[in-house]
Amino acid sequence: MGGGVTDEEPPDARDGEAADAVDWRREFAEEARSERPDLARLCLLIGAVADPTVTRHDLDRAEIELDRLAGLVPYATRVTGDWTGELAALLGHHEGFVGVPADYQRLESSLLHEVLRRRRGLPILLSVVWMEVARRAGAPVYGLGLPGHFVVGFGDPADLHLADPFAGGRAMTGADAELLVTSATGEALDRSMLRPAEPGAIVLRVLNNIRAWAAPRPERSDVALWAVELSLLLPSHPARLRYERAELLVQRGEFLTGAAEMEAYARVMEAVDPESATRIRRRAQAARARLN
Repeated sequence: MGGGVTDEEPPDARDGEAADAVDWRREFAEEARSERPDLARLCLLIGAVADPTVTRHDLDRAEIELDRLAGLVPYATRVTGDWTGELAALLGHHEGFVGVPADYQRLESSLLHEVLRRRRGLPILLSVVWMEVARRAGAPVYGLGLPGHFVVGFGDPADLHLADPFAGGRAMTGADAELLVTSATGEALDRSMLRPAEPGAIVLRVLNNIRAWAAPRPERSDVALWAVELSLLLPSHPARLRYERAELLVQRGEFLTGAAEMEAYARVMEAVDPESATRIRRRAQAARARLN
C-alpha cells in the first residue's frame, strides 16, 4: 500500500487532512469518554479545534516531542526518586519550560502543541507537559488543581512532594501550597483541594481558562463557543454550560437556535429554580424578538 497519489484515487484520498479536520470534535468526544482518557491527546485535540491549520502530522510531532523529552530523563531517577530535581533540571533549566505573566494574555498558552513549541504556557499546560513527560519516564506523577494555580506532585499524594512547572519546577512544600491557596482565595487550605486531578477535570479546567481568555474579547466569541462545546462533550461538566452556549449563539446572531436552547435549559431548571427558569424564558423571548 504505498506510492503517491494517482488520478484513479478518489478526491478525498488527495485531501486526507481536510477530511480529518471535520473529525477533531468527534475524536475528542471519543477520547474523553474512553475507559482511560489520554490527557495529552485530549489537550492536543483542543489545539486542533482551535487552529484550523493544525494537521494530524502536527499532533504526531507533539507526541514525539513528549517521548523525546521523556527519553532524556535519567533512568536512575526511578531508583533515586528525585523526580522534581531531575525534571526541573531538564524541563525548566535545559529545555526552558517556564511561565511569565504575559502568558495569561495569549490563547496559545492554553494549547499544548503551542506550549511545546514556544516553551511557554499557563501553569496547567506546563504541568501537563511535566505530567506527560514524567509518566512516560515511569514517574508516579499526578496533577494538583489548587485554586488559582496548577502544580504537579510525585509519589504518595499524602506526602506532598510538589513542584511548580510555571516557576521552572521550583520544589514546593505543603506550606507553600497553603500559601498559594490563601493568596488566591483568602481562605485556609482544605484537604479536599489536595486530591489528584483526573484527566477530565484537568481538560475542563483548560477549557475554562480558554473561556476566561475569550470572555473580555467579544470579537473572539468563536473561541468561547468552541470551548463551551468541547466542555459539553466531557462526561462530567456543569449543566450551566448549556445556557452559556445558548447565550453565545445569541451573541453571534443565531437568535432562534440560541432561544430554543435557552428554553430547553429553562425546562431543566424549572424543578430546581423556577425563578431562574422564568428569567431564562424571558431572555429567550428577547432573543426571538431581535429577529423583528
